[in-house]
Amino acid sequence: MLGLLLRLLPFWVREPLLIAVGSVLGVRILYLAVRDHDRVAAGLGAVFLVFTAIRVHTVVRALRARRNPSPAASAEGAAVDAVTLSAGAAAGPRPGPHTTEKEPNAWGQAVAAVAVFGALAGVLWVAPHVMSSDDSTAQPASCSDGEHEELPKVYEKAPQPVTGEELCKALNRPDLAELLGTPEETATDASGTSNTAPLTDGKVAQPEAEVSFETYTVHVSATYNGLSTDRYGKLMRTGDERNVKTLTVLGRPAVFSSDHTMKFEIDLGSGGSGGPVEQGPLARTLSVALDRHDRGGYYDITVWSTSGALPDDSVLLDIAEKVLPTIPGRAVR
Repeated sequence: MLGLLLRLLPFWVREPLLIAVGSVLGVRILYLAVRDHDRVAAGLGAVFLVFTAIRVHTVVRALRARRNPSPAASAEGAAVDAVTLSAGAAAGPRPGPHTTEKEPNAWGQAVAAVAVFGALAGVLWVAPHVMSSDDSTAQPASCSDGEHEELPKVYEKAPQPVTGEELCKALNRPDLAELLGTPEETATDASGTSNTAPLTDGKVAQPEAEVSFETYTVHVSATYNGLSTDRYGKLMRTGDERNVKTLTVLGRPAVFSSDHTMKFEIDLGSGGSGGPVEQGPLARTLSVALDRHDRGGYYDITVWSTSGALPDDSVLLDIAEKVLPTIPGRAVR
């Protein structure tokens, strides 16, 4: 159908249209092929440009034919001139031969057109690399604005606990990926919530923050209760936690532990039910007391990955030494 419509169009409409479409498609496909290193697309773009060059050659030949009539037409014109001269010799001197302008080579014009199209394709390919914009660079995730978050009443008590938003800003450092040993990665998600500890009837503040990368996820929480880190470590040894190890961080008691995360699925279909809670990948946690005297409360810094791989304990120590001093309020005593 399309071919029939094209054939019905006049020559001087159809050919420029084919040249315009072929040149645009050819240049665009070649640009995508060079950018994506796709040989098939490069071949297709070359076909479009060759097709366009043929159409350009056809139009050039038609223009030359209109400027230079055929030999038969020239002979008829000469006969008419002879009759005219014999009928009126007194008309004056015979004009001299017309000087024929040298026509440009048709194939040369076609090759020049293809060269122009190729130059345009090269400009389109080089421009993104030369004139790179910061907008095209993946931006790290930022913490959500928690100004309108309604805090639980326990956050109003003195000394006031840190909020999830403040934890998130302290954790979402520009060098966090480097501390994790993956400096080429960018944070994909960052969030903070001002929660209360479970089973405390909202009487214990437990703000949380989490920053996710392609490889690792880092979670930080602060629990403002009367449980010392020493007692907390003893509870870990009697529980399911593994590789429990006590140490000192920033002059405060601390303890390492390992435990599995929880994995669950939520079915948003017509059934409205999710799958069972399963055991997720292993996570490594560094718990640090809120103050040097270990009078109750602690920070938990947890790292895990979907692959199950864990960084060295030194990574968590580096994160704690960088992040904890920047947390406002009761971060350091």
